[in-house]
This record gives sequence, structure tokens and C-alpha cells, in this order.
Amino acid sequence: MDLKVDKLNIRILKQLRKNARESFAKIGRKVGLTPPAVAERIKKMEDLGVIKGYHTKLSYGHLGYQLRAIIMLRAFMGKLKPFLDRVKSYDEVINCYRITGNENIVMEVVLSDQAHLERFIDELIGYGECRTHIVLSNVVSNDPLNKM
Repeated sequence: MDLKVDKLNIRILKQLRKNARESFAKIGRKVGLTPPAVAERIKKMEDLGVIKGYHTKLSYGHLGYQLRAIIMLRAFMGKLKPFLDRVKSYDEVINCYRITGNENIVMEVVLSDQAHLERFIDELIGYGECRTHIVLSNVVSNDPLNKM
């Protein structure tokens, strides 16, 4: 199955990024298609993996996580694989990337307060050397679809 991601598909994707719960009828009115045509295009994009899922965007502050940090980890010899196995179980980690450069890992974490951050770093230092950066604000959150 081959799908061309044409201008109509891009317009549908933009609508889904704004509100993934919007009905096919509403999306269709906005992009100039019938609801069944929208449903068919979305289904094809899901089947091909263009659309990988639908997610809820959370306000971590309302959930008690007042601190957000970026932590970079340079794993000790022989500790990267154990860390990669363990990191999936940390509730604090909302994104974790394996990267190139001096560090092996960069994580975005949410924590309740400074004491929670300290406890979390204490856990991580068994795996490697950490550099921690407190997030003050989100300056840019781009969506490449906006350029299409």
C-alpha cells in the first residue's frame, strides 16, 4: 500500500494536531472532503505508520510536578545497557534519547521539587556522570507541518 502525503493529507494532519478528537465531519468541512473520505485517508495514514498514535497533552504542574529538568548522562563503562533497561521504569522521565557526543543519554524529566530532583540524581549517579539543567520556560515548540 503506497500513500502519497499530498496537500489534503497535510491539511488533515494539521487539523488532527490541533484536535485529534475532532470528528471526521468537522475535519472534512475544514479541508473540503466528505467525512468518509477523511476517515479513509486517516485510516491509510494510520496503517502506513504516518500517524503513530493519539496522545493526551498533560499539564505536569497541575499533577504536582513543579520542576522540569534536562539531564544529560555520560554512562560509566558497562553501565549503559543496565541504564537503558532501567530508565523505562522511572516515572519522572517523560522523554529519553540516546545521543552522540560526550554524553550517551539526554532525558526530559518532571519532578515535584528540588528534593525530588536530588533523590533522582542520586539514583542516576550509579550509572554515570550527570549534568542537570533546570527548565525555566518553553521558548519554541515548532511543528514541521506548519511549514508545509
